[in-house]
Amino acid sequence: MDKPGMRAPVRVRGMLGVVVTVTLAASCAHQNPAPVKEPSGAASAAPQSTVYASKLQKSDLPWSGSPSPYDAEVKLGDGRRVALHYRRGKGLVEQHYNPRAKAWTEPRVIYRTRTDACQGIHLRTKNGTVAAIADFGPYCYDGEPPTESIAAVATDGLTDWSVNVTKNFDGWERASVSDDGQQVVFGRDTTLHWSRAGGFERR
Repeated sequence: MDKPGMRAPVRVRGMLGVVVTVTLAASCAHQNPAPVKEPSGAASAAPQSTVYASKLQKSDLPWSGSPSPYDAEVKLGDGRRVALHYRRGKGLVEQHYNPRAKAWTEPRVIYRTRTDACQGIHLRTKNGTVAAIADFGPYCYDGEPPTESIAAVATDGLTDWSVNVTKNFDGWERASVSDDGQQVVFGRDTTLHWSRAGGFERR
């Protein structure tokens, strides 16, 4: 991780995927005389309050068109926004936006890798749950398929992301979030299920 206050416990499930739960501690490198913090009731699942005092960053990967597939953003029903982007030499980076503060959290790496970014980032959200799809591989710029396929989910205060990594897989084609935000299904030729009660589970 980039910041000293972060910790990343790892749990292994099965042969195909590694589930990594990344707990993000509050930090901010920008000076702000009155940074706005997430109310404690709105971030009950987060270990600490979140400071909103940054600007939105974009991927540093070159792209000739607009918009770049290496940046993705989604708006939640309460006006908050979540943005993910690829960063060379770092991996998958996340920020989220508070409409009251009119500012973003500091960028945080939720999946670290030095391999190439593959394809685009896809985000889906319902009822406060955000699901993300991203892919990496050492030869993706040469047209090879990904070797690290990411399925990620965040809820509530958006500071606690659950990340599942499937190795040597062509990548998830879709993510479907249930209306109540309690479950997410990632699909391709197989499916990966996530629930608030049990986390990731392959079926």
